[in-house]
Amino acid sequence: MRLWPLSALPEVVPGDDLAGMLADRAVPEGMAPGDVLMLAHKVVSKAEGRIVALADVTAGPAARALAEETGKTPALCELILSESRRIVRRRRSLLVCETHHGFVCANAGIDSSNAPDGTVVLLPVDPDASARGLQARLAAAVGGRVGVIVIDTHGRPFRRGLVNVAIGVAGFAPVIDHRGERDRSGRVLVATDQAIADELAAAAGIYLGKDAGTPAVVASGVATEPSPGGAHLLVRDPEHDLFRT
Repeated sequence: MRLWPLSALPEVVPGDDLAGMLADRAVPEGMAPGDVLMLAHKVVSKAEGRIVALADVTAGPAARALAEETGKTPALCELILSESRRIVRRRRSLLVCETHHGFVCANAGIDSSNAPDGTVVLLPVDPDASARGLQARLAAAVGGRVGVIVIDTHGRPFRRGLVNVAIGVAGFAPVIDHRGERDRSGRVLVATDQAIADELAAAAGIYLGKDAGTPAVVASGVATEPSPGGAHLLVRDPEHDLFRT
């Protein structure tokens, strides 16, 4: 497998043709059918207008109460609550939320890094739909099926450090089910799902520094199963979650 970043994009603003910007780089820079493109969600969110000025947010009573508890601004708390199904855990200023997509992450994925002063960037409303739109344009540009992963950095409850995970997937199956196969000793595998989309997202993170300006990374030489995709397939059903109550 080979990984390489596409050349830097200009600052993305709402309404930009992100798919066209990526296609203009992907084809001359060697992206080919069968490759997978991993893309930082922030440029997707910016192109889709998911940037909010905190001064424009009116905080309700619940947000003001949460701001008192956490030390965050009432406006930010209002956005966190509006982007969340529920708050899973809280400790002082830390809020771990379940987003409306089903992702469990800090602050409902809201981030102020690489955003204009006084603004924050929200997750895409439907990252899978975002990935599908980009995938269709890129596949047409390169002349064959490609995969697209929209990625975001998440913390992990039992490990230090952040890693990138897939929050939107299109063009391939994000999970490979190895159940029923045999290992080298001949034992039948009974509980082995490989989250290949998350593995590729994590690998792409090596190239995605906050100041690099290169939000897109291509993987070639990795076998993927053609499929519509969907990051929802990576979210564990609550009834099977031993840790989230």
